[in-house]
Amino acid sequence: MAAGTRTFRALGALLEWPTPELQQAIPEIAATLADEALLPKERQAALAPLLQRLMDDDIYAVQERYHDLFDRGRALSLHLFEHVHGESRDRGQAMVDLLALYEKAGVTPRADELPDYLPLFLEFLSLRPVAEARSLLAEPAAVLAALAERLHRADEAYAVVFDALLALVGPVTAETAVEPAPDPDDLEALDAAWEEPSVTFGSEAVGGTETGRLARRLRAAARDRTKQEG
Repeated sequence: MAAGTRTFRALGALLEWPTPELQQAIPEIAATLADEALLPKERQAALAPLLQRLMDDDIYAVQERYHDLFDRGRALSLHLFEHVHGESRDRGQAMVDLLALYEKAGVTPRADELPDYLPLFLEFLSLRPVAEARSLLAEPAAVLAALAERLHRADEAYAVVFDALLALVGPVTAETAVEPAPDPDDLEALDAAWEEPSVTFGSEAVGGTETGRLARRLRAAARDRTKQEG
């Protein structure tokens, strides 16, 4: 694991299906965030109530809430391409490209995991140098911002995890910011966010050709799907 990037994996663990093992690992997750200090202190402090709840609450209640949030609809899906491609054929090729990126880094998803699952993506980032990990995380910043806003509007504790991820990316500029659409099937806001021409999903160190193609597909898919549905 690259020095300084265990934070990415720690945040990803908080978005995994809650288990007793996760509850037991909460002190280690908190220690990782504090030791690396990659997150600003205010973002670490904001995570504390969620960490406490995940550790102390009845596991079945935690699992039920997680299911209600992330497993019952597209609006809060933790599969990144779901917010860009939906169920279109383009999603399959994007998965193949992302899987190739993982394999170059020695990450092998479980048989039941899709490559665009956010915790898996964060595990992959934990294997990259910090600057590269931040750059890669910036690619889906519009999606992360939309998820954060939707969770905040619902007053859900998990919103702070997405706030933390956005803090790792850095300031969300006017070029990358997105106002989440009230209708989760309306991708107009996400479409605008993917227009930024300087976005490159990856670097030569992890296969610039594949990742650059992936970035173009992410941006084009949002435009094409919006036109098709309009």
